[in-house]
Amino acid sequence: MYQRVDLADSYAVTLPPGTPHDPELLAHCIFDRPAPWMTVLLDVRDFAVRRFGLKTARALRNDAAGGERIGFFKIFFRGADEIVLGEDDRHLDFRLSVLLQLAAQPGQDTTLILSTVVHCHNRLGHVYLAVIAPFHRLLARAVLRRAANAGWPRAGQQGNAHPFTPL
Repeated sequence: MYQRVDLADSYAVTLPPGTPHDPELLAHCIFDRPAPWMTVLLDVRDFAVRRFGLKTARALRNDAAGGERIGFFKIFFRGADEIVLGEDDRHLDFRLSVLLQLAAQPGQDTTLILSTVVHCHNRLGHVYLAVIAPFHRLLARAVLRRAANAGWPRAGQQGNAHPFTPL
């Protein structure tokens, strides 16, 4: 995908039996309704980057011409066991993958893997990444924990039937 990667990480969580194997539904569960403290962090980020001409989360969320989105992330790819989200900006591009590693045999667990890859374009991208990387790691773990604590959707639920269903 990128010739050079400036950040790459992955976090995994075991899904309980009966969780649908629909990466898009699970991505909605993870990203559609962030905790209030996460929203505050994004607002601080938006305030700080606006003067540099970078895209803000609020602007992305409201960008109807930007294509389909989950949360404020653009959908780049949909597959049977993976959905890839992300954004391209003048300082960096990033992709988030929500991948299901299905059980090899009946009775084994299914794992959801959340991976991030970032490619910086310039010095601004590298400085930005150095500042946000610790927050990114905190947020990546927190969104998985929050979705798991809320309870993953169960097979047979319709659409986004989940405690974090979008408003």
